[in-house]
Amino acid sequence: MSGVQDIGVDIVDVDRIRVSYERYGDRFLFKILTEEEIASCRKKGDMIQSVAARFAAKEALSKALGCGISKKFSWHSVEILNALNGKPYVRVVDNSSTLKNASIKISLTHDKRYAASVAMISFP
Repeated sequence: MSGVQDIGVDIVDVDRIRVSYERYGDRFLFKILTEEEIASCRKKGDMIQSVAARFAAKEALSKALGCGISKKFSWHSVEILNALNGKPYVRVVDNSSTLKNASIKISLTHDKRYAASVAMISFP
């Protein structure tokens, strides 16, 4: 393989996300998600599980980049969306991001208690 690959993983307690949403409402959602992500999550049976999975995905991506959530990579640098078949994918929103030319693979999982994500980034 030519290029550099990095991987990140994160797990989140769904109740932690639920408490933040109950305390701050939509202000919390708009801090960590884009409008399209929020709309997608609102369509789910338990919106908060989907929010938590996206939170974990963005944390996993930030870990793969090695910078955490920062000026280099913000909550709104990417969107975590789903293809028609349900498979999650990452859309880079911030064109100045280091992810602009990267190949990104993402996996999400969640249940009532936990949400987790694994992210793999390949750079040319």
